[in-house]
Amino acid sequence: MHGANWREVSEVLLKITEICTARDEDGIDLYFLNHRSTEYTTDAGKPMGGYYGIDTPEKVHMAFRQATPDGGTPTGRRLEDILKPYVARLDPSKTPYQHFEKVKPINIIVITDGSPSDDPERIILQYARKLDMFDAPSHQVGIQFFQIGNDKRASAALKELDDELVKQKVRDMVDTVTWDGKSSNSRKNLTAEGILKVVLGAVVRRWDRKDLGQT
Repeated sequence: MHGANWREVSEVLLKITEICTARDEDGIDLYFLNHRSTEYTTDAGKPMGGYYGIDTPEKVHMAFRQATPDGGTPTGRRLEDILKPYVARLDPSKTPYQHFEKVKPINIIVITDGSPSDDPERIILQYARKLDMFDAPSHQVGIQFFQIGNDKRASAALKELDDELVKQKVRDMVDTVTWDGKSSNSRKNLTAEGILKVVLGAVVRRWDRKDLGQT
């Protein structure tokens, strides 16, 4: 990701930070695909190499100044970095029964302008099945993919990911928003409001499914 796309993502994250921190004092965590920060976290549910608890626009600027937009698109590897320690906290064999309320639900927003250079589908399926095995709530983990730019290969990759996850009949924890207009969730421009609308819609949908399951 370079040039205008890089700047657009930075601007969107500035707005997301302002909106999210008004509702959640913990702020947001930021991870780059090809850059690792030197920050340290004591939270066993988070991987090293991220920027944690971002709650001001200045911290977003700092992170983008330190990161270099270079390299491939190892989406699957980075997702595994995040999901592995988080999902491990939900393992009922390692934590007391009825422990889910002790682990804050997570929404992972993935913003990309290219097709992945690895296999995120395999990683998502692996952890979706673990969540099912643990009987985790449907809203525990959400992943939203957003395409920025007009790379048709990126659009095709997200469409293929969406279709394959439906075929595999795993829990509904992924949403994709493509640029090409072929999806019902398509947008021409990435905005903070658009991202948060999709995220909120996904959360509400999963909570509704949870409520139906209890009736």
